[in-house]
Amino acid sequence: MKILVVSAHPEPRSLNASLARFAVGHLRAAGHEVRESDLYAMKWKATVDAGDFPSDDGRLHVMDASERATLAAGLTPDVAAEQEKVLWSDAVVLQFPMWWFSPPAILKGWIDRVFTAGFGYGPTLPPPYTERQFAGRRALVSVTLGARETAFSDRGIHGELKDVLHPIQHGLFWFTGMAPLEPFAVYGANALPEERFEEARRAYAARLDGLFTDEPVPFRTLDGGDYDHDMRLLPGVETPGRSGLGLHVRDVPTGADGRP
Repeated sequence: MKILVVSAHPEPRSLNASLARFAVGHLRAAGHEVRESDLYAMKWKATVDAGDFPSDDGRLHVMDASERATLAAGLTPDVAAEQEKVLWSDAVVLQFPMWWFSPPAILKGWIDRVFTAGFGYGPTLPPPYTERQFAGRRALVSVTLGARETAFSDRGIHGELKDVLHPIQHGLFWFTGMAPLEPFAVYGANALPEERFEEARRAYAARLDGLFTDEPVPFRTLDGGDYDHDMRLLPGVETPGRSGLGLHVRDVPTGADGRP
């Protein structure tokens, strides 16, 4: 299969860089084709501005300008190259540290600039939150966090990790039709002893081995009958007592062994 690994950390000797290198090597050893986008090494431009749309000289309306440039093959070469990688891929892996409850600005800038109107969303494309635009592609977040795991648990002060990552898991991957897997996380990353790094590598290897076989997060589809015309979940569709972002995840029946 074809896999794109996008990494975002300024230090090539960092834990994140080590995990990115491990992922690339492990996937290639398994017979996959892998392409990399090391955003800091690439000196990726993180901000959307008028320079992204050189042929558009009017008042900048980002969605309209990006759609015109996308449909006319008028995007800048760096953005066009990253879009080609996404289209080439069967899976996308994002590797990054959690900074202020979000990815580093350079990775957010990659998302902002690459997923233009006409490519990732917009009226010329199928509706969002459906298995259409980038259907068939898997997506995996690999994130490092300085805090302990309990701080990102159901009663943890930081909130559940799945909620913190909702803008990427649901708002990027599922919005564009990719199938997001449960994230891979390394906690306590600021002072990770060697034995825990080896444990993390073994756990990451297992997750990478399941990239195309593990069940994705069962987010609801916009066109599956669960939402009204205003994109609001219909009353009574959810499990009684469920609220918040969990409303948008379908209940999946499990068998006697606890597996879906």
